[in-house]
Formats: sequence, C-alpha cells, structure tokens
Amino acid sequence: MTTDTGEPRPQPRPGLLTFLGGVGTVTGSKFLVETDHARLMIDCGLFQGLAELRRRNRRPLPLDPADVRAVVLTHAHLDHCGYLPRLVRDGFRGPVLTTPDTARIAELILRDSAHLLREEADHANEHGWSKHRPAQPLYDDEDVENTLRMFDPVPLDTDVEITAGIVLRLHRAGHILGSAWAHVVLEDGRTIAASGDLGRPVHPLLRPPEPFTGADVLLMESTYGHRHHEETAAREWFARALERTLARGGTVVIPSFAVDRTEVVLHQLTELRRTGRLPANVPVYVDSPMALATLQIYREAFATASDQLRPDVLAQGPTALDPEPFTLIHSLQDSLALDRAHSPAVIVSASGMATGGRVVHHLRRLLPDARNTVVVVGYAAEGTRARDLVDGARTLKMYGTYVPVRAEVVNVPAFSAHADAAEIIDWLRAAPPPSAVYLVHGEPEGSQALRDRIDRELGWTAVVPRSGERVLIR
Repeated sequence: MTTDTGEPRPQPRPGLLTFLGGVGTVTGSKFLVETDHARLMIDCGLFQGLAELRRRNRRPLPLDPADVRAVVLTHAHLDHCGYLPRLVRDGFRGPVLTTPDTARIAELILRDSAHLLREEADHANEHGWSKHRPAQPLYDDEDVENTLRMFDPVPLDTDVEITAGIVLRLHRAGHILGSAWAHVVLEDGRTIAASGDLGRPVHPLLRPPEPFTGADVLLMESTYGHRHHEETAAREWFARALERTLARGGTVVIPSFAVDRTEVVLHQLTELRRTGRLPANVPVYVDSPMALATLQIYREAFATASDQLRPDVLAQGPTALDPEPFTLIHSLQDSLALDRAHSPAVIVSASGMATGGRVVHHLRRLLPDARNTVVVVGYAAEGTRARDLVDGARTLKMYGTYVPVRAEVVNVPAFSAHADAAEIIDWLRAAPPPSAVYLVHGEPEGSQALRDRIDRELGWTAVVPRSGERVLIR
C-alpha cells in the first residue's frame, strides 16, 4: 500500500498487551490493549480478598484514564467491573461496551459497591483504624451514576467498530446472564480474544458457551485450572448436607453470590423440594437485597424467553427458581429477625465469599452450634472467610471478635459457574492454535496446572504472566 504521494504506507506496529490485574489472583481483572491509535481496556475489576490485594485498588494505574478509548466488559461480577467508577473519577470518558443484561446487572453491582465502600470509610472514621484522616471511599454514588451513563450495550454476535480499524464481537460465555467472551480485531489485522469468566456446558440455567473460534492471542481464565467438577456427586453432597442438618434440628446457611449463584442454588432447592428431599415444612429464606434485584432480572429473562437460557429450563418457567415455601427477606430488620428464629431453615445470603453483607451476622449466630451447616457453593478466594472455612478454620473474626466454628462445613465447588480444567480444554480444542495463551484470573496453582495441561494436550504455547508485564500481540 502507498500514500497519496506514492510513498509506501507505514505498517501499523503490533498491538501491546499489559496485565494490570487478574494475574496470580482471581480478582482485579484489568487488561490494557494499545495500538498506534487507541487504548482499550478489557474488564476493569476490583481486587478482593487479602489486604495486600485490596490495597492495590488504591494505587494509581500506570496510564492516564482519559487516554482510554473504551472499556470492553465481559460480565458484571465485581472483580471484572468494580473499578469502573474509579476509572471514571480519574478521567475516563469513553463508552463501556457490553451486553444489555450485563449493563443491567452491573448497575446493581456498582451501586451496591459504592454503598459498601461508604460504609467501610464511615466505620474507619468512627473507629480510627484507617491510616487516612479522614478515610475516603474509593468512589461514591456520583461516580457510579457518571459511569452508568457511559454504558453502551451491544448485542451478542454482532461486529461493533470501537474506533477506525478496531472491531469488537461478543459471544455468549454461559457464566452468568449477559456474560460474554470478547474477540477484538486490531488495526493491523491481528486479533485478541478474552474468555472473561467461562461458563460450563452443564450450567443448570444457561446455555453453554459459544465455542472458541481462534485468535492470535488469548486471555484465558484459570480459576479451576487444577480442578475437576464432580457434577452429579456434588449435587448429592449438597442434598445430603441438607438432610443431615435438618435431621439434627439445625439450619443450613449458604453464602451465595447475588448474581447467578443464588439463582442456581434456588433451582437446586426447587428440585430437592419437588423430589421430597427438602421437606415442605422447612422454609427457604433469600436474604440479600442485590440477590433479590438480580432474581427479578433472571425472571424477566424467563418472561422474554431469552436465548441465553436453556430450552428445557425455559419450559419450566420462572417457577424453576421458586422452592416454595420460599421467603424473600427485604429489610435489615427482617434479616436480623431470622437470627431470633430457632426452627430449622435454609438461609441463602450474600456475600458468596462471606467478606461482608448479611451472611456475616448469620454466620456469627450459626457457626458456634454443631447442629448447623455452612455450605460453600462456589470459588472462595484466598483471604476470605469462606476460604478460611473450607480450609478448616476453627475460629473466624467477625465484628471485632472471634467466633468459634463448630458447625459442619461442606464445600461444593461444582456449583461454581466457572469451567473446570477439562471443560476449558474442550472449549479450546476445536480452534486453531493462538500464538500465545495467557492464563489469567487464577491463583498460581490453578494457572500453572492449566498451562501444563494446555502444553501437554494441545501443544499450544501457554504462559502465566506477571503483574504489570507487557507483551506484543502478534
């Protein structure tokens, strides 16, 4: 190609990829893609869990947010979208490109996040435990409202031009409602894909992920890169845990992510109610305002016959999520009143990793009693109370005091909406090999195990990147 003067037209330089988060951990996913003419971010999440990770949320990014042309958001979990309001506060003014359902769910997530950050800052100021005087939240309600105005929903399976020469296409990921994996064509024709959080072919509500079709570079999540989900066995473990607990007069508390996990748990409880394994006289309480709002979005997906839902589940209608008797707990007063009840029950409450939310006061009451059970139904990141329980902690610190753990703890990781190692390999297998697969969104053991398996079974080049590392897209 030549210019108007007949001179050879300079070829675009290869794109540059920088790992700003989601490396060595399952939180804080942020990936920067730079070309000659644009900067893009793929996901923009908060770090969670260990204090040393959470402190990274306060460190300035190694870029000017005003220079970022757009953010591509794969789905609405906090570890993928929760830093967006800070990016906006610091100067980002571009569109946030994502699916319509992700935009709706992210609105709930971000507003709740701002509320919790304000509560944390107020608590720090009241009790003097912050090194900042006064403590300020990472972002506030105004930042969230400014962020929501920048959301630009785009349909699945449709080419969208981000800027001249850069084209985005989102594909169904089957992780939560609205989740997508992203495929981006850059100015030089090179391509980069990001799995986001990849769902499972056996998700009880959602259709499987659309197959990976190839890219020059792939960002691949590795949350369960060293695990195999025992699907049938896990549902039996879940059922037996309920039966054992109710037989001894105890209560089951299920820390559950407000988005998707609560819906999956309710679907399973509905099945157990239908088969008689969950007695009709045992109430089920859903105690999470955000989970209730998300549940409404899922019910609307049923009402509109969303093509993200499995056809067999659509045929059941919204009752697939209603294990009657089934009580929605709206107010904090009603939530606290549950702690004064002593009859057996099932309580589904956020947060999923027990880092905050209403589930914490339920745990404080229920953990000291050996009749009760805590069922952990998803991934528990290092540094969270749920992880401590899974690892056998005998005490947990809550509200400034230590609470003894005498309740039974049951870990059911197969309820996770993340693909396991074999499911990831199957998703990759049909595509032509990328020049490199970068394994992100995983703790070191999972990422390294998946790297070795990709090398062994597919013969592809797989790399576990370092935080802050920069690589060429070629």
